[in-house]
Amino acid sequence: MKRDIILSGVGGQGILSIAAVIGRAALEDGRHIKQAEVHGMSQRGGDVQSNLRISSSAIRSDLIPRGAADLIVSMEPMEALRYLPWLADDGWVTGITPLINIPNYPEGEALRRELEKLPHAVVLDADAVAKAAMAPRSANMALLGAAAPLLGIDAAKLESGIRAIFARKGGQVVETNLAAFRAGYEAAQKQTKP
Repeated sequence: MKRDIILSGVGGQGILSIAAVIGRAALEDGRHIKQAEVHGMSQRGGDVQSNLRISSSAIRSDLIPRGAADLIVSMEPMEALRYLPWLADDGWVTGITPLINIPNYPEGEALRRELEKLPHAVVLDADAVAKAAMAPRSANMALLGAAAPLLGIDAAKLESGIRAIFARKGGQVVETNLAAFRAGYEAAQKQTKP
């Protein structure tokens, strides 16, 4: 089993928390992982991106070659579109929550249509899903839930990763993030048929 995943978004959206949860779950599942991150501009609302490679055998490089990503998990649609050259022909994209942080930001519906044109996409407003689950600050975990069926890791292990990553913040934060994860997972079931 091998999964090459690009996680992308804008600083402050929780991309690195998603990477931490997936990485922890993969290790718990006995997988090998390699990760590379770019987050130097995250404090200014800039690009945050992580290459996450998961395999049942040894991994030589932490960078995903162009055209090889199995999955792009993006909190921000412009960032998802930016990384499309790295997506494999049969790869999936998840995400759609725009973060309008520049004056000439494209119209949100146009971005949605671009993502919906892709052969394999889960177009999900993670913010709306998280709010409906009474977890408005956990959109990243709603997006992780939406991506979960495509990761090749049991959802229970991902939930265990959420518990471990957020435990230091208290039980209520853990439960809120789990609620968002489960809501995203349920919403994605209607769109995914890998």
